[in-house]
Formats: sequence, C-alpha cells, structure tokens
Amino acid sequence: MDTILINDPRMTMVVDTSGLHSMMIRFCQCAGALSPDMQLFETSLFPASFTSPKIAFTFAVLDNFLLDNHECGTSAMNYYSKLRRITSSVFPHLVPDWYRDLMRVGRQWRQVKQLKWHGFGHEKRKPKAGELALFCPACPQPGVNLNMSDRNESDPAWLYSRSLVMDGNFKAEHLYPTNPTDEWH
Repeated sequence: MDTILINDPRMTMVVDTSGLHSMMIRFCQCAGALSPDMQLFETSLFPASFTSPKIAFTFAVLDNFLLDNHECGTSAMNYYSKLRRITSSVFPHLVPDWYRDLMRVGRQWRQVKQLKWHGFGHEKRKPKAGELALFCPACPQPGVNLNMSDRNESDPAWLYSRSLVMDGNFKAEHLYPTNPTDEWH
C-alpha cells in the first residue's frame, strides 16, 4: 500500500514546555488511515479541536500544567503567560493567545487521566456516579477495612460512622465560586 499525503500541509501551532511553535504537519490519507486528530494522539499531541486541529498540546506540557496547577497553585493564565515568555522573552504580547484552548484541553486532559487512573482507559462503558471518587483508606468502609462483626458495643458510635465532606479539609468554604467566570482548580 502506498502512502498518500495531503497535498498541502496544515500549519499547526504546537504548544510544548519549550514554548509555542508553528509547524507544518502533513496527515496521512492512506486507505484506512486514522483521522487527523487520532494521528496527533499517536504522536503524543492532544488536539484542541477534534474536527479540524490547528492547535495541539504535547502530553508533556499538559502533565507539566497539571503538576504546576496542583502543587504550586499556578493558575492557567499564569502558566500560559510563562509559555508566552518562554516563546518570546522580549515580546511575549506578540505570541498568539491560546489561553482558552489551554483551559479546555487542560480540563479534557485531567478527565482522561482520571478515567485512566480509575481503570476506564480501555473500557467503552462510562463510569457510574462515584466510580471516579478517590478511595480514602482512613475512612471506615464496611466490607473493605471495617468488619462489622468485630464491632464492640462499648465502642463509641462515631468510630464506625462515615464522614462525607466536600473537600479534604472537612470544611466546604469554597463550595461555589464568588465569580462565575473564575476558573476551578
């Protein structure tokens, strides 16, 4: 089978930890070839659009963004500003603004990682309510880490009760955003 390439390559913006790069990408058009978005996935690039990809984020930049966001509390805007400064330290304001794409792809990437971590990476069925929740080994879970037959009547009731909270600090201070346009972490 001969390889057939699109006659005109597409200009694609690739966002990496080393900055933003304009690249000419030719997609394979062989019979049975994957769609352009899937071809990008095969090369560790996450497309910002699945129908007509013009922007792609490397898996490395998405992992780095999630880590910076989680560990350092870096907002998406600050992270993207850093990428713009890495791309052009003298004129970062001239670097194209793909901030909204980073926000959307970052959320999709986080969801893909969650599905993978919870065993849904190779399953077609969608997770049911609560199946993506993290297991807390310290919380009493009947049948998992708590045998109800060993319970003593003299033990206090709170010892066997479950506590369901909105956050890990056992207080739901930030249940709703003060400004609906604010980003969620």
